[in-house]
Amino acid sequence: MFKKDELESIVLDYMKEENIPGLALGLVKDRKILYTNGFGVKNINKDEKITEETIFHMASISKTFVATAIMQLYERGKLDIYKPVIDYIPYFKLADKRYGEITIQQMLSHLSGMPDVEDYEWDNPQYDDNALERYVKSLDDIKLMWEPGEKFSYSNITYEILGDIISKVSGMTFEKYMKENILNPLEMNNSTYLKQDVPKGSLVSPHIRNKSGEIEVSNIFPYNRIHGPSSTLYSNALEICNYIIAYMNKGRYNGKEIFKEETYLKMIKPYKEIGRGNKKIGLGWFIENNGEDKDIKIMHSGEDIGFRSNLIIQPEAGKAIIVMSNYRCRGISAFSKTILDII
Repeated sequence: MFKKDELESIVLDYMKEENIPGLALGLVKDRKILYTNGFGVKNINKDEKITEETIFHMASISKTFVATAIMQLYERGKLDIYKPVIDYIPYFKLADKRYGEITIQQMLSHLSGMPDVEDYEWDNPQYDDNALERYVKSLDDIKLMWEPGEKFSYSNITYEILGDIISKVSGMTFEKYMKENILNPLEMNNSTYLKQDVPKGSLVSPHIRNKSGEIEVSNIFPYNRIHGPSSTLYSNALEICNYIIAYMNKGRYNGKEIFKEETYLKMIKPYKEIGRGNKKIGLGWFIENNGEDKDIKIMHSGEDIGFRSNLIIQPEAGKAIIVMSNYRCRGISAFSKTILDII
């Protein structure tokens, strides 16, 4: 039996322990929203309370939406995830002759052999529609770490490339495709990949720990359109619950088919060990299986300057959690699992 007081006590203890200014939480049980709430403040210098509708930077949870969009285009016959990336963006080139072998599926599963981003340039953001294509063209001095498909290595770069593929295949900007084909059908009306489209006054501030060990508002906000696909979805606890429900319904939300059941099954199929416990990588999702179906978890977390987020879905057990924080806190995975255990 779900006990609201017990839940909120766990949340407040965690926030106190980690010095978290603000946090939002959403719980889904049996394909319905069980609980959503906000705790703390948007900005420690102002007394604006966080609610279930307060907008957070979702960081790498954004990638699961990109993977969903790629698979949507795949089932619509617009692309083939098993074909090379260069079939869709011929200007993609690396300083390594093997680049032409890299497939979309390998990028979805972090199996491309490409390294990770070294500098996100949050302090030098690009805002124009051509930012993603320019970024992809700038990768021509990168070398692969090993053969494409050989092993797992997390790469934000590959998700920027996937975002550019979405744009080129659809004939829209990446952000417009995501809004019209993923967010709007899920009734995520206040969610967006474009910071300027976030409803006024609804966005939290990122917080960091300064040299004196005190929590303060960061003077850098992690936004740059060259890293939109990997990192910059803006959303809230309430609307992410809609997304969770679509996954629990194997692609359907409120009578609409967002993606097909076979697509869902493809995405949560484990493709490779990732070298961390019993976690494997699917298509855009991490999968953890402790041996029993009810324990299967599909998940993704997010972390950027001043933000932390975590999403866990247990499809067979019929429960899920989304947590978002305006501080880069530790222990969010253990915290999330503690909450899941009591619902």
